[in-house]
Amino acid sequence: MFDTMTVTKAAAGLFGTFLVLLLAKWGAEALYHADGHGETASYIIETESSGESADGEEVVFEDMLAAADPDKGARVFRKCTACHKLEDGANGTGPYLYGIVDRPVASAKGFTGYSASMQAHGGNWTPEALDAFLTRPSAYISGTSMSFAGLKKPQERADLIAYLQTIGN
Repeated sequence: MFDTMTVTKAAAGLFGTFLVLLLAKWGAEALYHADGHGETASYIIETESSGESADGEEVVFEDMLAAADPDKGARVFRKCTACHKLEDGANGTGPYLYGIVDRPVASAKGFTGYSASMQAHGGNWTPEALDAFLTRPSAYISGTSMSFAGLKKPQERADLIAYLQTIGN
């Protein structure tokens, strides 16, 4: 028949397994539990801004640029570092951005990866042109080879442009 020691070992194994699973469940709830149960958003989905502030007033880019923080722009620039460098003449996947503000479009010396539409665009990278381009590059210059989706927040764009104005200008 059954030995009491065998039954005790089997029961201990079974109860030990349940105890481990129970402790794992409690630990997971402590780590991943979201308070509020629908009262607050778990994450925010950014939508395109219509150029208006929360109170319905029209946001003027020049005012935002005047109040922009270059230090915050330096943090925003981290999104750009995968393709762009700030050193004069140091091209990467994309052209260098040293002195980009008020520089002619598609004019980075030594960079050969400009799309035909970028080369044909003409003009200068004024702060307003950079703002429009950074909102959604493919919408501003159709056919651009820059695959970046854009910066949806106007203040991030203003901060980034303020930062770029301090580099080489």
